Amino acid sequence: MVSSPRPVGELLRRWREHRRLSQLDLAIQADISTRHLSFLETGRSNPSREMVLHLSEELELSLRERNRLLLAAGYAPVFAETPLDEPRMAAVHTALRQILTGHDPYPAVVVDARWNLVDANASLALLTRLVSPELLRPPANVLRASLHPDGLAPHIVNAGEWRAHLLGRLRRQIAVTADPQLEALLAELRAYPCDRPEPEVEVPGPGDIVVPLRLRHQDGELTFFSTIATFGTPLDITVAELAIESFFPADPHTAKVLNDR
Repeated sequence: MVSSPRPVGELLRRWREHRRLSQLDLAIQADISTRHLSFLETGRSNPSREMVLHLSEELELSLRERNRLLLAAGYAPVFAETPLDEPRMAAVHTALRQILTGHDPYPAVVVDARWNLVDANASLALLTRLVSPELLRPPANVLRASLHPDGLAPHIVNAGEWRAHLLGRLRRQIAVTADPQLEALLAELRAYPCDRPEPEVEVPGPGDIVVPLRLRHQDGELTFFSTIATFGTPLDITVAELAIESFFPADPHTAKVLNDR
């Protein structure tokens, strides 16, 4: 959506339309006049840095996207993108490692905004040993590794259901971010074969409370559910785009197998 440089007014208009807001809706929400917003979108007025950030906040744009709007308006970016291995990120790195290692013996993984693997705990080997090494070469994408025919997919008992769940999550992320790389990833994943029916609508069965991941294993079928955690008050793009997915046993048998490893 914003892969090539465009005037800030055009970017604001496109994001407003993507959010399905009229000029009046956004003007009321941002507490500015519709006339002023119209002038900003058409380029008749130049927004201040504060106005760019204010409208970006009202449009719920990512920190990365806010920097792009600032650049388009002629201002320097305000949000840093710091590599995770830099000294100033030591507290973040320590927190991630504490969460990952503390979750053992259950699998946990850290991914970036495009689902590339950033870090994982030792227990993720339970899943990665079923995946072709080709799919684990950096930058390894966890969605690709999950749904590729040479990945985890052939070992997933409810492959259609789990595939629908993952693709649904990705579609919802694309609806928010309009990220063309995620759109390309979705197209790739949808093209993968799947011999299990993929439900159009997730309807819970008797007693179901989450969509499970049901995995064939030498010790019998293992069943998991997962949680997603993010940093609550990020001011750095790297931190804002990190997510921790932690898998938990969904039944006593799975818990016993993992705890006995």
